[in-house]
Amino acid sequence: MRFTRAELESYRDAVIDDLMPRHPLLVFVGINPGLWTAATNTPFAHPGNRFYPALAAAGIIPHIPAFSDGFTDDDRRMFLDRGIGISNLVRRATVRADELSREELREGAARLETDAAAWRARVVAVVGLTAYRQGFARPRAVQGRQEERIADAELWVVPNPSGLNAHDTIATLAEAYAGPARAAGIID
Repeated sequence: MRFTRAELESYRDAVIDDLMPRHPLLVFVGINPGLWTAATNTPFAHPGNRFYPALAAAGIIPHIPAFSDGFTDDDRRMFLDRGIGISNLVRRATVRADELSREELREGAARLETDAAAWRARVVAVVGLTAYRQGFARPRAVQGRQEERIADAELWVVPNPSGLNAHDTIATLAEAYAGPARAAGIID
C-alpha cells in the first residue's frame, strides 16, 4: 500500500484505536501515531519502522506481520492472544513526534495513569525516552525498568523504533523490548 503526500496529510490529527486485549500482560505505549499509522489504523505502521522486526527478533511475536499495509484479523489476534496491547501517550497523529507540545505529553501521561489502572496490565512499556522524560516530568530518567509503577503495573521505558533513532538497531531494540516482555511473563 502506498499513499500520496496529500492522502497522508489528510490523516493529520486523526486518532487510531488502541490494540488491547481484555486482560493485557504487557502494553507498549508509543509516543503518538504517525500519519501512515493513522491511514492504516495499525500501530507503528510506517514501512521503515523497526518495532515489529524487533519484537520478532526478541521472540515476543512468532513472525513479522505485514504491518505497513494494515493488520489483518490474524495479525491483531496474534497480539491479543499473547496478552500484548498497544496504545499511545498522545492520541493525535502527526508527521513527527516533535510536533507535540510538552503540555500534550503531560496530559497524555496523566491519561495513561488512568488507562493503566483500567487495563490492569502486569507491565507498561513507554516507547520513547524523551517523550517519557517530558510527559512524566522525569528529566533524568534512563531506559529500562523504572522505580515507580504506573497504577499497579511495572513501568519500563524502551527506545523508540523509528528510523529517526539511528543509534539503535533491530538487535538492540529486541534486547530492550525483551526486558518488559520477560517481566510480563510473555517470554522466558
